Amino acid sequence: MNLSLRDVRHHFGRFILTTVGVSMLLMIVMGMGGIYRGLTTEAIQLVQTVGADIWVVQRGTRGPFAEISRVPENLVDRVAAVPGITQTRKFVYHTIQRQREGKPLRASVLGLDWPTDRGQWLSLVAGRLPAQNHFEMIADQSLGLPLGERMRLGKDTYAVVGLTNGMSDPSGNGFLFLTVADAQAIQFDQPGEAIRLERQARRARAGRNDVGKTQPTMLEHASGPSAQLAAIPSSQISAVMVRVSPGADQRAVMKTLGGWADVSVFTREDETRMLLMGVVERSRRQLGLFRVLLTTVSGIIMALILYTMTMDKLHDIALLKLIGAPNRVIIGLILQQAILLGALGYGMAYLLGQKVYPYFPRRVILTTDDLMMLAGVVLGISVLASLLGIWKALRVHPNTALMG
Repeated sequence: MNLSLRDVRHHFGRFILTTVGVSMLLMIVMGMGGIYRGLTTEAIQLVQTVGADIWVVQRGTRGPFAEISRVPENLVDRVAAVPGITQTRKFVYHTIQRQREGKPLRASVLGLDWPTDRGQWLSLVAGRLPAQNHFEMIADQSLGLPLGERMRLGKDTYAVVGLTNGMSDPSGNGFLFLTVADAQAIQFDQPGEAIRLERQARRARAGRNDVGKTQPTMLEHASGPSAQLAAIPSSQISAVMVRVSPGADQRAVMKTLGGWADVSVFTREDETRMLLMGVVERSRRQLGLFRVLLTTVSGIIMALILYTMTMDKLHDIALLKLIGAPNRVIIGLILQQAILLGALGYGMAYLLGQKVYPYFPRRVILTTDDLMMLAGVVLGISVLASLLGIWKALRVHPNTALMG
């Protein structure tokens, strides 16, 4: 029987405990890589999924994901008139936080330009798409809202008619998908008292103005809803999403839109790059640094473990040398145990992670490429970590076996 396997059987309990410890360490390394991958995926998945070729945003801003962007609703019609554009959609995006069952519920609200956009690009895991322009929404499963639940947002109550999975913003907050009209109603909602005070303030300002004094009916209009006042613009949106016609020159379309003085224009790739290099850049770098540090610490710990295991076998190694065992047998004993420890630790780390990672507050995404790369790193660490033990074993003098 192989010497390394005989030694493992002889110290089976200690070897298993050591393997469990290594697996827990590797599970953290694997999880850190999965969190890093999940962070980048969450940051760009909406831009990649929503299906817009061009984003038209407020002049001087970098888009609704990087900072506040406000453009008028009629910009959608202006953009639609540009040759080479096949579809334009309103985009409304903001974050809310409410109380649900005594706990804070934080979500990102995204407006669907219904009926042009009913969320056909979403992958539903349950329920259906909105069937009307008001009071229905789609929620991500991470928010914990069950299908059919009714939730009050602003002055209206909305029913959850569909569920998605894995749709989160760069901060990890799940999405609520409503129509643009409902998203704006939530975003610009004001308490009744605030509305009353604003109307009184408008009436007071009109009364002090010459127009208000010469045209008393203006005072009555000033006390009414904002929508009835011609001088007050309609609600604004965050951006306009543009889809270029097949075969059209996207650069020519962007040049036309870029010539307008009130907007900035970005491609899908531009928005993706700004998200990765701006919004989540520091988080990505920090997670990457922790990943490197954890991998280094894992290598050091494995080297110390293998060195300790070698020290415990010094008498046995000296005895092998005394009976004439070649150095390759000694090297094979230590190297095979190191690889076995790394392989079992990696396998246990993966299996434990599949049970534990779903409970993490952020998404943990394990890709095949990342797993293969980590497996190669673990193999390299196992080989390098065994060198210290091999060095110590080769320095043992055979006469040590005769010293008891």
